[in-house]
Amino acid sequence: MAASSEKFDTIVGRTTTIQGNLMLLDSVRIDGRVVGNIEAAPDCKIAVAIGPTGEVTGDIKAHRVMVAGKVFGHIHAVDRVEFQKDSCVQGDVSYGSIAVEHGAKLSGLIIQNKALDESASASGAQAAIQSAQSTKNNS
Repeated sequence: MAASSEKFDTIVGRTTTIQGNLMLLDSVRIDGRVVGNIEAAPDCKIAVAIGPTGEVTGDIKAHRVMVAGKVFGHIHAVDRVEFQKDSCVQGDVSYGSIAVEHGAKLSGLIIQNKALDESASASGAQAAIQSAQSTKNNS
């Protein structure tokens, strides 16, 4: 991943597989595999980074999400989401701001948060995704 000013207190190594949900109080970098949801405390500005060898099967909810690996699930980034050139995401994405490098593969709804309040922003984006999905399913 590109150099970042983020500090990661927890790292899931390349040879590690975690099965179960993660509730974060600190930023995390995932270079291994996580099967389960990843959720940051709503009042914390926590970053989740998925390294080039990282893979998450589950939803991610955090302040900032950076993906260089694979995510099979929805991403809810209150502030910013970044997709590196070889990343692969299969799921809906809600975000405050977005960066997508050429070569990133995204499959799902991409919806910008419009509310100013962070907690309202995440829940509003989730409601917009559900509304869009129901409209898509009714077509």
